[in-house]
Amino acid sequence: MKLNLKVNLAGIKMKNPITVASGTFGLGHADFFDLSKLGAFIPKTVTLNPREGNPPPRIIETPSGMLNAIGIQNKGLNHFIENLDKYEKIDTPLIANISATSAGEYAEMTKRLSETGKIDGIEINVSCPNVKKGGSQFGADPAATGEIVKAVRKATNLPIITKLTPNVTDITIIAKAAEKAGSDAISLINTILSTSIDAKTRKFQLANVTGGLSGPAIKPVALRMVWQVYNSVKVPIIGMGGASSVEDVVEFMLAGATAVAIGVYSFANPKGCAEIIDGLENYLIENKIDDINNIIGKVEKL
Repeated sequence: MKLNLKVNLAGIKMKNPITVASGTFGLGHADFFDLSKLGAFIPKTVTLNPREGNPPPRIIETPSGMLNAIGIQNKGLNHFIENLDKYEKIDTPLIANISATSAGEYAEMTKRLSETGKIDGIEINVSCPNVKKGGSQFGADPAATGEIVKAVRKATNLPIITKLTPNVTDITIIAKAAEKAGSDAISLINTILSTSIDAKTRKFQLANVTGGLSGPAIKPVALRMVWQVYNSVKVPIIGMGGASSVEDVVEFMLAGATAVAIGVYSFANPKGCAEIIDGLENYLIENKIDDINNIIGKVEKL
């Protein structure tokens, strides 16, 4: 039986549905496996100007997960563009993840990235819960989300992916706003706003007080939201949130995801993405499925 693991994410042709969640994976993972094996590569979020991020402590473990309040620490757009050549040796689509403080700033960054000719797609981060200006403030407002997507749409012909925050009452309203404004795909979910307190010291464990919860603990929430959005929009979805096995990836795809991003699991197992890709082939063989696209959105009710 000839197997097909290829998926098409809004014009981004992926050799398999596995990508990486921004901020959880870097070029250093090449020490563990050939990064060209990935369906797509999404680097850490970049901002127009350098950011120092939040003060430490800013990462702690929680039961079945992790809290982070990094605050999008990065060296800025100029540095990112100057180092794009480092990604050229990876034979897989490169999707830049960007965050900004205004629609105009998002558009400026998108235009400059598009002009490099080295980017295959733009993931708009309107969902980071750990920055004081922008971030999930945009992603919780359908009007603001729409304004940003429209600005980015005018600045590029590249596929646009809007990354949504789960910290809203109705995720479908935001997804529909992004689609209507011109987003070619939806990415969800980002981390869940949370906190942690030390009972002995009676103090918060993060200097920022709150952080974003990720890892296996959030998978049920992520699955629910992917399923809701799949049934609300027509554009493809990148699902993420606690995926750490072949079964997890299949669940996200059954819920409606075309692609799945692996996040915190890459910290625990640097080879995890490669192992999951190999495991997907075995899943198709064992279940007599010749095309992985045939499982997208095919979950059934009891």
